[in-house]
Amino acid sequence: MKRLALLILTLSMMPVFGALALEPASVFLLANKNLPASQEVAEHYCAKRRLPKENIVSLDLPVGEDISRADFDEKLAGPLREALKEKKEQVKVLLAVYGVPLRVGSPEASDEERAERAKLDAELSAAKSDIERLEKLVPIAEAEHKEKNTDETKDSLQNRRLELGIAKENQQRKLFRRDQVARSGRFDSRAAVDSELMLLWWDKFELRGWVNNPLYWQFPENVRKGAPQTLLTCRLDGPTPEIAKRLVDDSLEAEKEGLQGKVYVDARGIGYDPKGDPGFGYGGYDQSMRDMAAMLKDEAKLEVTLDDKGELFAAEACGDCALYCGWYSHANFIDCCRFKRGAVAWHLASSEAVSLRQEGAKYWCKNLLEKGACATLGPVAEPFTIGFPKPAEFFGMLATGKYTLVECYGRSVMLTSWMGTLIGDPLYNPYGRKPALAEEKIFASPKGGRFLLLER
Repeated sequence: MKRLALLILTLSMMPVFGALALEPASVFLLANKNLPASQEVAEHYCAKRRLPKENIVSLDLPVGEDISRADFDEKLAGPLREALKEKKEQVKVLLAVYGVPLRVGSPEASDEERAERAKLDAELSAAKSDIERLEKLVPIAEAEHKEKNTDETKDSLQNRRLELGIAKENQQRKLFRRDQVARSGRFDSRAAVDSELMLLWWDKFELRGWVNNPLYWQFPENVRKGAPQTLLTCRLDGPTPEIAKRLVDDSLEAEKEGLQGKVYVDARGIGYDPKGDPGFGYGGYDQSMRDMAAMLKDEAKLEVTLDDKGELFAAEACGDCALYCGWYSHANFIDCCRFKRGAVAWHLASSEAVSLRQEGAKYWCKNLLEKGACATLGPVAEPFTIGFPKPAEFFGMLATGKYTLVECYGRSVMLTSWMGTLIGDPLYNPYGRKPALAEEKIFASPKGGRFLLLER
């Protein structure tokens, strides 16, 4: 278990982190030179957002959705740093496009770790045989004591039981140690490529687990000042290159008049008690969905439908959808929304960005994009609830029209070097022309929760 006690602060007392003043020229694109469609998507984005092609960095990358840790270091992160080192101060956003791997794997085990694992496996095999032997001897000793009932048979039975107990305890210790070896530096060191790239300029950081996001709007200012430069990241991606291109086309079209349509929030009716949940459990996130619904209805005056029951929205239930947030239909997409052009939609569940391309997969991110959503987000592996933005914070910031899509995500996601990825045009600002919410109406959600600066 990760320790959660490094810093705990009451959310309502934290300062609001100011705007990042994002400009188009600060967006740099990452493409895969081994996939022609990747370059096409990158050039399409530059043409639409009027960025110079010099902002595209094309690298020699695998064409699948996964990249090994070694290849990430040697073929992606290292060459990318070299390509951008003279523009470091200019780079604020890294935009991975179709064809750039989605997920970075765990490091390979060292020779020492493999040797220790082999030794432990051999010892565990011997321990198992010893336990099986003793488990056969104990009943024999029990039967002998029952028949003779002497001090000698009693001692023999006690000794057999003691030996069995010691053998099982020894086995547990070895199992625990083998688990430690398996986890050390690798078990939870997978990450979304985009999330890892937020720390491109960090010299060293712990691969195991997550790193706290200094861009998070509730991050303590005194701690943020000591952090290295942290980047905003996003990807223009989807099941096909045509869908990836559509994301920027839809963004530009929706920005002309401002995003129009209805808001659908699919909560689950889970109560929230701040005494037992600092805001990162099921109750905290369910309450944040209700907070989102209330904020956008009462303050933004948007047309909001809140479902606060366990059942999910039925197929085709959400017409004219501009914004959607719901949970928890794990890797089981429900075609509930009919999207307006420019819609932003995401579903909170553990596997919803495991693949953006796998044919027939029912992951939510892939299917939301196929059904017409303009932007979404999700995890490439188990993120725990804390790996997601709080719905009220993310959608609240979006509705202000003050921040672009990537700024809303960067300011509301709490962890980097972790599992989350944002898919869409980073410069998309659906309410920029017609703001729906005053920024001061945004609050740290859920009320009564606490911000945890997390340590592994």
